[in-house]
Amino acid sequence: MTLKEVYMQVQSFTFNLFSENTYILYDVTNECIIIDPGCNDNYERQEISEFIRSNNLKPKHLINTHCHIDHILGNKFIAETYNLPLTAHKKEKQVLDFGTQTAMMYQMHYEISPDITKFLEEGDIITFGKTQLDILFTPGHSPASISLYCKSENILVAGDVLFQGSIGRTDLPGGNFETLTRNIKAKFFTLPDETIVLSGHGNPTTIGIEKRTNPFF
Repeated sequence: MTLKEVYMQVQSFTFNLFSENTYILYDVTNECIIIDPGCNDNYERQEISEFIRSNNLKPKHLINTHCHIDHILGNKFIAETYNLPLTAHKKEKQVLDFGTQTAMMYQMHYEISPDITKFLEEGDIITFGKTQLDILFTPGHSPASISLYCKSENILVAGDVLFQGSIGRTDLPGGNFETLTRNIKAKFFTLPDETIVLSGHGNPTTIGIEKRTNPFF
């Protein structure tokens, strides 16, 4: 799914039994970042690696918006294949460490993720090629979820914070409904209405559509 043909482009993949959205962001330099790799079998791993190979992309960052099991299943594969450290908020470590138990609960194959060794906070900036992404701290679905906003392209990678017509669940450990909705209003709904929202599940939406129609607001 190519959303823009300016500098930054987006390729999405839907992986694993949770239908999780994995994103590759790349630009005219062919540098790219991989966000929330959920690839969990040989077919899915081949799909994402073949896209990178066929487009001559050069992965620069592996980022988790948060560390629930469906977003980390491919961390080990991506980290080892492209020699990338795992980047996330430091307070997601407790969620990451629970991955093995969660996978057992769902009877899922899980190759244990590497530890988070590069940390992101509110106000940090991720760069690759000619592209700059601002880091927003958006907990509520998980203890320390982050979102990535590209101002030049009006694209927001929201993880499981905001969905088309919905919001992230808040009944998991570290979730909090008031925190989540407050962050959406303060961090997301102040962005331009035309901002495209790329969520961790489901279809893209826009900030304007969600402000007008999302039943949680």
